[in-house]
Amino acid sequence: MLRRWIFADQLGPHFLDDPHQPVLLVESKAVFRRRVFHRQRAHLILSALRHRAAELGEQAIYLRTENYREALRRLDEPVDVCHPTTRRARDLVKSLDGVTMLPARGFVTSHTDFADWADERRSTLRIEDFYRQAQRWHGVLTDGVEPTGGHWNMEAHRRQPPPRNGTWLDVPAPPMPEEDEIDAEVRRDLDRWAAEGIRFVGRDGPRLFPATRTEAVVRLRHFVRHRLPMFGPYADTMRSSDPFMAHSMLSSSFNLGLLDPMEAIREAERAYRDGTAPLSSVEGFIRQLLGWRDFVWHLYWYFDAGRRPAINRPTSRRSMPVWFTELDADAVRAHCLSDVLAGVRDRAWVHHTPRLTVLANYALQRGWRAADLVDWFHRCFIDGTEWAMTVNLAGTNQYADHGQMVGKPYAVNGAHIKRMSDYCADCHYNPHQRLGGEACPYTTGYWVFLDHERTRGRSPGRGRMNRSLQRLDGLADVPAMVALEKERGSSAP
Repeated sequence: MLRRWIFADQLGPHFLDDPHQPVLLVESKAVFRRRVFHRQRAHLILSALRHRAAELGEQAIYLRTENYREALRRLDEPVDVCHPTTRRARDLVKSLDGVTMLPARGFVTSHTDFADWADERRSTLRIEDFYRQAQRWHGVLTDGVEPTGGHWNMEAHRRQPPPRNGTWLDVPAPPMPEEDEIDAEVRRDLDRWAAEGIRFVGRDGPRLFPATRTEAVVRLRHFVRHRLPMFGPYADTMRSSDPFMAHSMLSSSFNLGLLDPMEAIREAERAYRDGTAPLSSVEGFIRQLLGWRDFVWHLYWYFDAGRRPAINRPTSRRSMPVWFTELDADAVRAHCLSDVLAGVRDRAWVHHTPRLTVLANYALQRGWRAADLVDWFHRCFIDGTEWAMTVNLAGTNQYADHGQMVGKPYAVNGAHIKRMSDYCADCHYNPHQRLGGEACPYTTGYWVFLDHERTRGRSPGRGRMNRSLQRLDGLADVPAMVALEKERGSSAP
């Protein structure tokens, strides 16, 4: 049995063929030298690697080197490795002598099954179609050939606004990890690296996310038992005083390979079958894993194989401003943007709705380069991955694929943010105002974005957005909104 080389996102037991298989783990300093990561993200990656090495003991060789090539030269024995999660790492593996690449693990649907499904469609690929097919393939939330409960999609049950009048969701907080000497050692090393010139963004802080499989399993079981029932109704809402709400906070555990997504899917499904969680919550959680997570993972490789045009062709030209890239939340007056940017600065995490509705929506409206935004999300979020950000942000939210995967860009105005959050009550800006000093930057930006798209012959209109496009001709103040946006420029709103 060959020694198994496992990357920092392949740390669970399902990446080994045998519990006693010899292992190679490599801590590459070049990874952190090459890009400016959030300090807490760097800490979690290194902590997880070192905790895994400690668990394996003499079964593992742990090498701290400048790069992966140096580590393989020092090892001087053949190894195999599961398919890496980035194109750069895959190309590296292919270029190395004595390294055998195995099929990917850590996802539910295989590359082959996805490619066969996508090739047969010969049309725009949609998450909804893939998710339903994946449910059938893997027998998830199905009764025979029909969906459990009679509905494939239960999105309508997950659009409640946040609780009002200062009330909190009645859910216990997720269990937090207890730091140990390994965490302290990592923190000292990061301090030393920073003194040597390796730069980080964001604030250091107590570790909030699992670095071991044991910690991840504890959080998963706690979520399914205590938090999953309330996850569904408020999955798409935001609350300034409650950043975690009922979300699982497990995304980094899946992306580090500490959890196998199918074990979490089955745990959630059992909760519905046992009557401890409603179907709308269970379906919403499973959709994120079996649907979105697998979908964007496979599209990352499917597009790379040349079956579709690249999703990151340039559609914008503006650079991201420094206040945004450096997480300067204190420079921002818009309550939602300031609070969410502070969440990234302080925790390297906010849940999916503020990521899309506040951060990525703002970038889309201002025409920032999609590739820059993808890189920023990858570096600054605790669960950042190239494959997820490339497809989910550049391709869908930023509409850089011009509708190959979604029928419209994810652009919303201030009124939508007001409806789905508590941010607007004490904000400097008025979500219903398009012009003037109190004009909400999301409301002005929404109309300017639609006007920009239409004048270039692109009309990404469906449903609500189509009705908005039809209203544009009746808005006499569009030129004034365009002028206001230019005046504001790249200044912090």
